[in-house]
Amino acid sequence: MEENKSLHQQLLEAGVHFGHLKKKWNPKMLPYIFAEKNGIHIIDLNKTIEGLDEAAAALKSIAKSGKKIMFVATKKQAKEIVAEAAAKVNMPFVTERWLGGMLTNFQTIRKSVKKMQSIEKMLGDGTLDSVTKKERLTLSRSKEKMEKVLGGIANMSRTPAALFIVDISHEHIALAEAKRLGIATFAMVDTNSDPTKVDFSIPANDDATKSIAIITNYLTAAIMEGLQERSEVKEEESSEEGGERMRGMDMNDEDDNKDKGDRSGRPRRQPGGRSRTSSPAKR
Repeated sequence: MEENKSLHQQLLEAGVHFGHLKKKWNPKMLPYIFAEKNGIHIIDLNKTIEGLDEAAAALKSIAKSGKKIMFVATKKQAKEIVAEAAAKVNMPFVTERWLGGMLTNFQTIRKSVKKMQSIEKMLGDGTLDSVTKKERLTLSRSKEKMEKVLGGIANMSRTPAALFIVDISHEHIALAEAKRLGIATFAMVDTNSDPTKVDFSIPANDDATKSIAIITNYLTAAIMEGLQERSEVKEEESSEEGGERMRGMDMNDEDDNKDKGDRSGRPRRQPGGRSRTSSPAKR
């Protein structure tokens, strides 16, 4: 309870409860609205905490299974916060511009990423020293442009298992592509959006920097826990495998020693068919 109280206070101080003007509201957000003050809707923070806990548990489970979670936030006030959070947990992110087909046409996007990496490699290893200065400059600018948009997904080899979105109204293309592919969606949903469009909605102010930061960091901490648990499980499994391997080797050594003992204790036979240890009885 104390943790919930302190979280409630932190959310309050960050302004997570401030919604949009009443005239801009989405009626489907009614269950998450606490009151109206000066023409502005106030979000029920108890509902926010419930949504946060559900989303955190699900994201932790996904991270523990080794799957990727993509962070999406192209709004100016959310870019830096989301990029830093995704980098902490080594997850892909999009903070500049959502390219149409980034999920539904992933193979084509992957080709662009490979092209960007190829140019970067050529610029680094001196392959382009023989070309003219103008051509080298053109390639450098091309790489910078691609890196700005695709840099966050450079290490993503397949489509992610989940998307975390800040403002679903702003990122409607990303949301539509995720729904089409059956990818789980987690999102901060303000009073002007439809919470039924996402699998895990977190009613919150998606415009204030502090609000975006506290929600994003809370979920990132849950993902971090999932990754740590995964690494611990892997370490345990590897130590168990090593122990089994050692036990197997010990058992093999015991069997070998036993065989040697049997062979050494067995009486050797002479060419006449009699054992060397047994001498003929005297009459």
